[in-house]
Amino acid sequence: MDFSGRHYPTELILQTIRWYLRYSLSYRDLEEILEERGVEIDHTTQYRWVQEYAPQLEAEHRKRRKPCSTSWRMDETYIKVKGEWVYLYRAADTGGDTVDFLLTKKRDKKAALRFFRKAIRLNGMPEKVIIDKSGSNTAALEQLNKEQEKVGQPKIEIRQIKYLNSLVEQDHRGIKRRTKPMLGFQSFKTARRALKGGELCHSIRKGQYDKIQSANDWEYFYSLAV
Repeated sequence: MDFSGRHYPTELILQTIRWYLRYSLSYRDLEEILEERGVEIDHTTQYRWVQEYAPQLEAEHRKRRKPCSTSWRMDETYIKVKGEWVYLYRAADTGGDTVDFLLTKKRDKKAALRFFRKAIRLNGMPEKVIIDKSGSNTAALEQLNKEQEKVGQPKIEIRQIKYLNSLVEQDHRGIKRRTKPMLGFQSFKTARRALKGGELCHSIRKGQYDKIQSANDWEYFYSLAV
């Protein structure tokens, strides 16, 4: 990651980004906290840091994070962007670890298929996926199973059981709690970038990293920039 040309130390930039992504703070909240500690950083500067570096940190985490199990719980939740609701597809495994996520403008078979393909690229093919009664999610999984059948590979077991899917529904709360102080995103692009950072810290908080290499969550976060 390139921090050249910045007027602040790299350590301070990373700490500011982590505090914003990890805790329920607005940019102005963080500006006030830093000012109290003798550091003046305008909230617009913080915003630019998050927009630039959060996706890079999340991309590095994807390379390092520990693998998920082959049993997934998948669901979607809602995020408001410029006054309109968009859809955040998310999945967690049986242990509660984040499988993957995807922000989309629509909730249909095409969006669900995009999410599953993205999750499979990172984690491999699941053995079982538990979903709600959504027809689009079912159709996307059936499409994947047709493709699996053509190449002689095992199909994904599809289960539609509401109470078993409560694990991922509860996991949404961590992300919703973080997005609430953000007071709405002004564009789909800025929402996607900030959410990558939020999902990164949510994953770290759940311990999805090698704890032998990093003693705690913040050390691991900072190590992603090295």
